[in-house]
Amino acid sequence: MNQALALALAYLLGSIPFALIAGKLHGVDLREAGSGNLGATNVFRTLGRTAGVAVMVLDIAKGAAAVLVAVALTNNPWPLAAAALAILGHVFPVWTHFKGGKGVAVGAGALIGLVPAASGVLLVLWILLVVFTRYVSVASIVAALAAAPLAFVFGAPWSYVVFIALAGVFVIYKHRENIVRLVHGDESRIQFGHKNGAAT
Repeated sequence: MNQALALALAYLLGSIPFALIAGKLHGVDLREAGSGNLGATNVFRTLGRTAGVAVMVLDIAKGAAAVLVAVALTNNPWPLAAAALAILGHVFPVWTHFKGGKGVAVGAGALIGLVPAASGVLLVLWILLVVFTRYVSVASIVAALAAAPLAFVFGAPWSYVVFIALAGVFVIYKHRENIVRLVHGDESRIQFGHKNGAAT
């Protein structure tokens, strides 16, 4: 029962569409605005910095909560399954006809629950890359690539390292359109100097 409860809660937590809720509070359906993606980056660009940061924090929190609940209720390997379901819940939320975000923030939150030290380093890396490149996609892809090696360096079990590597591949796959735009020089940058965070 504990395992089933932990997994159900993980998916339900992951599927909470904070981006959609933030949009509705501003009278905007983010599925029809900006990139149409229900993630923090689209919130940042469409609704502004405050809303974007708030949604990012909430998405991270739901990923961490899903794993920590599983840790409290079960033992290995169920926290890994909870992490996977939280990410899948975010990417394919039942409440929005399975159209969600790309899993970066909720994946970061899941990593906090699995390997806290590695998640701290990744957060710093992600922020630095966003600041210096102004490409959220680049920061997210690099973080996805670096997550498994960092988990290994910080002594995570092999099962965790393999899972984190697979999750990283999934996140990169979700960014395949961004990669194409980067190659062609068409990817949007975050503009920190404007209130709405619009792309250049």
